[in-house]
Amino acid sequence: MPNAEWGDPLRFWREALAAWAIPDEILAQASSSPWQLPVERFAGRADDAVAHPRGWSYERAAAALPYQGSVLDVGAGAGAGSLPLAGRAGRLTAVDTSGPMLEAFQQRAATLGVETATALGQWPQVAAEVEAHDVVVVHHVLYNVAELEPFVAALTDHARERVVVEVPPRHPMTWSNPLWQEFWGLRRPSTPTADDLMAALRSLGLRDLVRYRWRRRDPDSTPWDERVALVTVRLCLPEERRPDVEVALRALPPSQERDVETIAWAGSA
Repeated sequence: MPNAEWGDPLRFWREALAAWAIPDEILAQASSSPWQLPVERFAGRADDAVAHPRGWSYERAAAALPYQGSVLDVGAGAGAGSLPLAGRAGRLTAVDTSGPMLEAFQQRAATLGVETATALGQWPQVAAEVEAHDVVVVHHVLYNVAELEPFVAALTDHARERVVVEVPPRHPMTWSNPLWQEFWGLRRPSTPTADDLMAALRSLGLRDLVRYRWRRRDPDSTPWDERVALVTVRLCLPEERRPDVEVALRALPPSQERDVETIAWAGSA
């Protein structure tokens, strides 16, 4: 159930996300940014999505997309949310804050024979640079968006048919909470959740708002050594703690499948 006792679901969402900030005294000990996003990892997800298009997010977007229509992918990464639609779409546009991610997207789109465009920058700040599309897709982005109202409004304004969002049921870093407790004695949050997101979206008066929960195979094929290195960095730990992180990671329950939430609503463009 959403945390209705807060009264304002948008405020709850904003403040719950703020609670995920890494304390300054821990961040100061990091040897490199814990927020780094390996392009190779996102590229692997995009390749898997193209090879095996599946799930409610793909189905809802494909159903709303006219033949040879256009798709806008916000927070696109390497294109896992939009490239599987290339067989039906005539044009794909990717928005991301990372130039290398957009390059990975364009490289993959070129092999699929679909027209592409890109916009480098933060949404919704770059929304004015992008025209309306038939379908807007947003995969695994909203847990990074504290100010939902302007972000969602710009999505809706840029979709002629549907906006299709994909998120996990809980914050994507929740799995690492035991590691923060073990290495730093830091208790991490348990909110916000997809229930809280739905409460916030309902408060915005979106039309035809629907939600689907489904289960997918985890496409993460990151080699084990690379995963250990990445988690070490994200925990703000020095290189010499990698063996300890590996032991702690192996002690976590294995996850071969995970639940996913697809949330969709009508566009207004």
